[in-house]
Amino acid sequence: MLSNIGIPGLILILVIALIVFGPSKLPEIGKAFGGSLKEFKKATKDIVSDDEDDEKSSTSNK
Repeated sequence: MLSNIGIPGLILILVIALIVFGPSKLPEIGKAFGGSLKEFKKATKDIVSDDEDDEKSSTSNK
């Protein structure tokens, strides 16, 4: 889905965000979004590694 946006779409989204939130709030919003994305990636990585560990332990117990 995001691969279809392209550069003009991203610029349009940035301009709309600038109009809606104002220039003083954009860095705060970006920092919050980045932190949320970092936590999501960390949680996803933990879940995947837990699943791999479970599969390894179940195959070694057979």
